[in-house]
Amino acid sequence: MFASSVYEARRQALAQGLPGGLVLLPGHGASPVNFAANWYPFRQDSTFLYYAGLARPGLAVLMDLDAAETVLVAEDAGPDEEIWSGPRPPLQEDALRVGIRATGTWSQLADRLQEARSRGRRLHYLAPYRADQALTLARLTGQSPAGVADGVSEALAAVVIAQRLIKEDREVAAIEAALALSAAAFQEILPAVTPGALETVLAARLEASMRIAGGRPAFATIVTGRGAILHGQPAARPLGERDLLLVDFGAEEPGGYASDITRTLPASGRFRPEQRAVYDIVRRAQNQAELGLAPGATFREVHLAAAAVIVEGLVDMGLMAGPVDAAVAAGAHALFFPHGLGHPLGLDVHDLEGLGEDRVGYDQEVTRSPQWGLAALRFGRRLQAGMVMTVEPGIYFNPALAARWQAEGRCVAFIRYGRLGAFMGLGGIRVEDDFLITAEGARRLGPPIPREAATLEALLAPGGA
Repeated sequence: MFASSVYEARRQALAQGLPGGLVLLPGHGASPVNFAANWYPFRQDSTFLYYAGLARPGLAVLMDLDAAETVLVAEDAGPDEEIWSGPRPPLQEDALRVGIRATGTWSQLADRLQEARSRGRRLHYLAPYRADQALTLARLTGQSPAGVADGVSEALAAVVIAQRLIKEDREVAAIEAALALSAAAFQEILPAVTPGALETVLAARLEASMRIAGGRPAFATIVTGRGAILHGQPAARPLGERDLLLVDFGAEEPGGYASDITRTLPASGRFRPEQRAVYDIVRRAQNQAELGLAPGATFREVHLAAAAVIVEGLVDMGLMAGPVDAAVAAGAHALFFPHGLGHPLGLDVHDLEGLGEDRVGYDQEVTRSPQWGLAALRFGRRLQAGMVMTVEPGIYFNPALAARWQAEGRCVAFIRYGRLGAFMGLGGIRVEDDFLITAEGARRLGPPIPREAATLEALLAPGGA
């Protein structure tokens, strides 16, 4: 949590970007797993965290832009709640910690919003992404849950996106703190990566390291020997001697800022020749992308430059045919690289995605492509200094996808389908790091987490880690 002046300045900048009216920023409530008293671990809404910093359930902020007044809304804890959950600071004390001087209850908030509606005042709120948020907004605004989407403030979304995409120095430091937790967790699992190790056990070691150090996973940890499945979850499955272990993970530091790292490791400790060849292509693609990160470049251009390196490498291996530019233009690379190069990172691991991918990642200049593969690029528009982006190219050999494309006769001029069979057991390889866009280009964030094939093999050797 930052100083109260940070949140005051953020809210002031938000107010200056809007024409007037009221801004409602609801936080999250507790979310039950399977009955009301059995909750998922609480995580505050990221926009609420950005402007109000308080990580406790049942809060909201109401900003009256015309009266220059901000109110922190909550219900007081009753005596029974204190018995079950323990004492908590008075609401006024929490409010002052984030520079808010007025407090109120949810019933007072409802009355105030009803009065504002009767006077025709504009209420700004963001698109809800949880059902309970939609129901709360419906109750407070007098709309049906389905009608809540019609009242979403595009003006508010635009200001929030513009603010949150450009990271303050303190935010970059928080992301690097999260990356330090991730780096330590990665070192923790290296000695355990061996044939026979269970994916679930390796994932548990990663997550335990994050939690012991005071953080937690920023998203569902991916630890799998079936890397061709992009978001494959860990199973109680032993690694085979020939498996590649894809580890996509990231710690969230106590203030809520995320990290996002992917490494691909040979279960045997050494890459087989064909695995090493593919791994090196992925690393060259990542290096090419890093070189392209700079203010003014579109992230789509950076993505396509990485795709060209992948095509070039697969042509050299006899799995694709050129010309490289034509193959990329046709989207042929997407059989092997079906996802986008990366995404913004911050308080959300896919930063701001709850506000809508197209709102965040595209604009009037750069619109989302309908082409299969390129359509999955979450962020395509021009980069600006202060953005934090992941860069995560990959190559995957997915038998179901290859069979579908071949049956459809897709990109037959560029893909040598007859040669793919020998690689269909390889799985997938992805390498991912996090970068700050600077005035000069980009800087890789956090302590360096090993990513070169030879370095990983040395760390996986007995006594190497």
